Amino acid sequence: MKALFDKLWDDHVILTREDGAALLWVDRHYLHEGSHHGFRTLAARGMAVAEPRLTVGVADHYVPTRGPVADPAIARMVRTLDENTSAHGIRLFGLGHPAQGIVHVMGPEQGLTLPGMLVVCGDSHTATHGALGAYGFGIGATEVAHVLATQTIWQRKPARMRITFTGVAGPGIGAKDMALAWIARLGADGARGHAVEYAGPAVRALSVAGRLTLCNLSIEGGARTGLVAPDQTTFDWLRGRAFAPADFDAACADWARLASDPDVAFDREVTLDMAEVAPIVTWGTSPEEALPITATLPDPARESDPARASRIAAALDYMGLTAGRPLDSVAVDQVFIGSCTNARIEDLRAAAAVLAGRQAKVPGMVSPGSALVKAQAEAEGLDQIFKAAGLDWVGSGCSMCVGMNGDLVAPGQRCASSTNRNFRGRQGPGARTHLMSPAMVAAAAVTGHLTDVRPLLEGRA
Repeated sequence: MKALFDKLWDDHVILTREDGAALLWVDRHYLHEGSHHGFRTLAARGMAVAEPRLTVGVADHYVPTRGPVADPAIARMVRTLDENTSAHGIRLFGLGHPAQGIVHVMGPEQGLTLPGMLVVCGDSHTATHGALGAYGFGIGATEVAHVLATQTIWQRKPARMRITFTGVAGPGIGAKDMALAWIARLGADGARGHAVEYAGPAVRALSVAGRLTLCNLSIEGGARTGLVAPDQTTFDWLRGRAFAPADFDAACADWARLASDPDVAFDREVTLDMAEVAPIVTWGTSPEEALPITATLPDPARESDPARASRIAAALDYMGLTAGRPLDSVAVDQVFIGSCTNARIEDLRAAAAVLAGRQAKVPGMVSPGSALVKAQAEAEGLDQIFKAAGLDWVGSGCSMCVGMNGDLVAPGQRCASSTNRNFRGRQGPGARTHLMSPAMVAAAAVTGHLTDVRPLLEGRA
């Protein structure tokens, strides 16, 4: 009896050392601007890229979302990626490419990630690709060089964990809320050392976009990767993609075996009831510091554990918040909708459903996850809804999620954000970030404070 993860692992093992580490074959290696260290290592050793056809370059972390590159340092990073990929015959989705986008958006979107693959990238959120039934995980700079040179990577097999969501999601509740719910329950290290498979009727009901969001946030709960077994929803979504297999039906027949066997035993099992999952926002400086929007801020004085009390007090202090305050009374200074977590067309539609015919009380920006998402949103008129509400409609890139391209939250400013991390300074030095779904970000925009989106959706599609 094998779990989905066992099948993926076994399909990619080349050899296993006596100490238990396994050499794994890599089916897809994504590179971004930070890959220059790996290419420099290859050059120093006089080596070539082993499998250029299995490697894909993507400009996303540093690219500007407003006009041409102005910063010489950023221009150099983008140019270096172009030079390195060109020199080694690697396909590049660079600045200006009609399908350019955030790697974890455009890769699946293009069909470059497929069920059964082992996918790596020098980015921790590579777990996103597991939504298609692939084994995706982030790697470091040294490992990037190893994969470039050998198309393999050494790994130790994680334990297997299954998180099952029972029941049906209520209105205004989606994958972002599901992810933050389990991370808040188990903690930021709750799945450390595990490959997490998501299961249950609520997961099966998710679109591929929702599954990508769920797997994307696995790393925030300490997991090595997140997985959803491929099904008809997966197959329908992949059909017709630019790099989908020519014999697609035969491929689907093979992918159908990628499911955990009945009654397989996992190393750990966790179950959450969707009846207990509400729209969730983070209040502190870790994704685990999250609560339903209807809750009040925690009070360190009520904590029996001194270490936890100290962490709560420190987080409240950094965030400029006071214990016992209702979450929905917290005013925000700006909003951001984007990132590899929540910038797909479904995310933009959800935000637009809240914003249509309404005016934002605070400034903000919307950055689609890829050039193709941007084009589709504009064809559907979503950009006009965002602009009419008073938000900036910008280009595709990691943007304000990581703040490498100059899109920043100013010190002391509070941002309602659809991104994945809220640690100190993530969106800029001194920035205060509240993570939530795109619809919840839109609700914060039109009210000017953290808000339960559900009343704002009443009577709307």
